[in-house]
Amino acid sequence: MPITLADKGQQYIVQRICGRDKVRRHLENLGVAVGALITVVADSSAGLIINVKGTRFALDMALARRIMI
Repeated sequence: MPITLADKGQQYIVQRICGRDKVRRHLENLGVAVGALITVVADSSAGLIINVKGTRFALDMALARRIMI
């Protein structure tokens, strides 16, 4: 399921990243790679704030939908 459907505060493991190579490389450079632990800190209609490896990132919904947990 995409991370946009995840519960806030619960840890998940990234199973797959969808999209073009450029998008996948960008997310991997941020630390969002297959096997990484990821937590949704906050969500809104505009996007998500996630925590990966102790760092928080804001992602818009289009990019967040590409992360499968």
